[in-house]
Amino acid sequence: MVQPQRRARNPLSTAVAAVLLLVGVIGAFWVPIYARSAPKLGDFPFFYWFQLIWMPVVMVLCYVAYLLMRTSPAAADNANGAPATDGQGAK
Repeated sequence: MVQPQRRARNPLSTAVAAVLLLVGVIGAFWVPIYARSAPKLGDFPFFYWFQLIWMPVVMVLCYVAYLLMRTSPAAADNANGAPATDGQGAK
């Protein structure tokens, strides 16, 4: 049985993805960034609305890191010189 070849990941993409994820973790766990009550947004102190804004930011950072780290089977086949097929054996 032939094992599928795995495409080697680009070290630069891996490093960028790691930095993006590290930014998300540091932003959430570095308390001096958001441990204050001013400025207020309505009745909410800065702590609460910073955390609510930070969640979608981290979601975007994680998605970009995912896009950098995923491998495309079609791109790996085409890089090896294999012709692209439609999945039914036709070329």
